[in-house]
Amino acid sequence: MSLLQLIEQNLLQLEGTTVQDKDALQQLIYAYILLIEKWNKVHNLTAIRKPEDMLYQHMMDSLAVLPYIQGPNIVDVGTGAGLPGIPIAMARPDWQITLIESNKKKTSFLQQAKIELSLSNIAIFSKRIEDWRPEKGVNTIISRAFSSLGEFVHLSRHLNTGDNGDCTWVAMKSNCTDLELAQITKPYYIENVITINVPGLAAKRQLVVIKQEAC
Repeated sequence: MSLLQLIEQNLLQLEGTTVQDKDALQQLIYAYILLIEKWNKVHNLTAIRKPEDMLYQHMMDSLAVLPYIQGPNIVDVGTGAGLPGIPIAMARPDWQITLIESNKKKTSFLQQAKIELSLSNIAIFSKRIEDWRPEKGVNTIISRAFSSLGEFVHLSRHLNTGDNGDCTWVAMKSNCTDLELAQITKPYYIENVITINVPGLAAKRQLVVIKQEAC
C-alpha cells in the first residue's frame, strides 16, 4: 500500500474528528512527511526516519487531539518539527496556530514548511516560551514531549491573560504517573486525563487537561 493510501485509510479511522476537506488534508500530510524526511537527512529533526512511522507516530498522534482542544487561538510550546501544531493547522485552517521553538535550525524548517504547504494560519517564533508574549488571548496551550507537567504550566502561565475567556493547557503524554500529576497545584488543577486512540499505534496515549482556578 502506498503512503498516500495509508494516509487516506488512517484519516478515516480518526475518532470524533471533523475536518473541512479530507482530500486536501491527505495531500498536505503527504507533502509534510516528505519534507520532514528530506530535512531529517541534514538537520535531524526527529528520531523517526521512515515515512510510514512518521504517519502513525507524528501525524495521527497529533490529529487525534482535535476533538479535545478549543480554538481558534492555539499555542504549541516546544513544537520541534511542528508537532502537533502543523497537523492541527492543516486540519483546521480556520484556527490560528502559533509555533514556539527555541532551536533556530528547527524554526528554519518550520518557516520552509509554512511556505511549501501554504499554511497562512500559522505564526512561528524562535524564542523560549517564557520570553514570548501573545498579542491576543489564547484558548489552548498544547505541548508534546516538551517537559514535565509542572514545568509546562510554570513556563507558560503568563499566556493565560484572561482576554479570551478560559485558557486550557493540554499536555500530550504516553503515560503520566501520579507523581507527575501531583506537580499541578493551586491555583491550577487537572480537569481531566483522557486516554486517546491513535490509528496505527498500540501504545497508550494520554491528554492531561489543566485549568486555572477563577480569581
